[in-house]
Order: sequence, then C-alpha cells, then structure tokens
Amino acid sequence: MRIHHVGSMNVNPYERQLNKTEQTAKSANKKDKLEISLAAKELQEAAKFATARQEKIKRLKQQIQTGTYKIDEKAIAESILNYYFKK
Repeated sequence: MRIHHVGSMNVNPYERQLNKTEQTAKSANKKDKLEISLAAKELQEAAKFATARQEKIKRLKQQIQTGTYKIDEKAIAESILNYYFKK
C-alpha cells in the first residue's frame, strides 16, 4: 500500500502563523485620524460670533440703562442705503 501526501503541497503551518502575526503587527501600527468637516468648522466660527454678539448686546443694554447710548444717524442712513442700493 502506498500513501500519498495528504493536503496541499508546500504549505507550512508555521509560516501561516508568522504571516498572521505580521499582519496584526502592521494593523497595530495604524493610527487613528480625526478630520473635522467643513460644516463643523463653520459651526465653531458661528459660536465665536454668537459670544461676541452677546457681549455687544450686553454693553448696549448697559449704555441704554445708564443713558449714555448715542445713536449715529449717519451710520444708520448709510447702512440703509447700502442695503437697498448696493447689493
């Protein structure tokens, strides 16, 4: 009776294990990466403007309450003209 080789030829189970450990080592070297989307960046900028706006409103309220707030008619007129005629 003659017995032939069972299974694939040139297959080394130790080599397969070595390849698996090398692959896990390669994947372990990968680093996490964080990317902030454009929309998130715009929201961060909007938040900065919101805090600045709140501070300005607070100052204006204090000026109105103390009676030191002065209206600049010329600036208001220029702003209205720019809004309607210089779009």
